[in-house]
Amino acid sequence: MAARPLEVERLNSVGGEGVLWLKGPLTTENLFQFQNALRREENAPIVILDLSEVPYIDSSGLGSLVSAYISRQKAGRKVALCGVNERVARLFEITKVDSLFLIFPTLDDAVAALTNAGEA
Repeated sequence: MAARPLEVERLNSVGGEGVLWLKGPLTTENLFQFQNALRREENAPIVILDLSEVPYIDSSGLGSLVSAYISRQKAGRKVALCGVNERVARLFEITKVDSLFLIFPTLDDAVAALTNAGEA
């Protein structure tokens, strides 16, 4: 059975934040596409990952998100997530990585909060 593909679309950045909209599962089979898209955002102070179209994440996908958090934090940058569904949120809770990320209900909420934080 072929894995469902992952699409990663770069949305226009707002206030210097890179925004990546993921569509499809984040799994071992499509991890390189995600990692390559994230590398292209390495200079953005904050990368917002819109997970509203991500039905599930496997252990490799979770590891890749944590790795992105760690490498960006070491560089003084951040990763924010939005649109996390119940299944993915539960995975974050069970594995105790939910406290690592800034998590917002929607992309608009993330952009508003992160843009306003820069102005305060």
